[in-house]
Amino acid sequence: MPDHDATVPRGLSPAVAGRTYPPTSPYTVSAAKVDEFALVLGHDTGQEVAPPTFAIVLAARAWESMFADAELGLALERIVHGDQKFTFTRPLRVGDEVTATLTIDRVLQRAGTDMITSSVAITTTDGEPVGTATATFVHTPPPNLEGVDQ
Repeated sequence: MPDHDATVPRGLSPAVAGRTYPPTSPYTVSAAKVDEFALVLGHDTGQEVAPPTFAIVLAARAWESMFADAELGLALERIVHGDQKFTFTRPLRVGDEVTATLTIDRVLQRAGTDMITSSVAITTTDGEPVGTATATFVHTPPPNLEGVDQ
């Protein structure tokens, strides 16, 4: 018989909401990377302004901190990217040097899953705000195999 209360929800504690990770290392928005991204989207190349969804490149770099946080115990193979939105104070431009800072905004537990909402603030290395990438991840904790013959 398990030595824990099965009625206590497992998973990520809502208390981690508000946790902010250090900014990513600076990333220079290059013409080559903007062109690669534009080609995949079927957009024209040679633009000085990055497509709005280029911000996902920066957000993904920031997500690495959360996924690598051993205290959270997130398993990437158990995560589904549920939602994504971008808001901008100005577009990303070729030549911008930016960092991305992730904050866990909210954690909800529903039907045995963790729903994690995070925001990634994108700023230039001079401190100018560029925008925010907000995402929701759905994480299923591993099954509790305690007391089960394997």
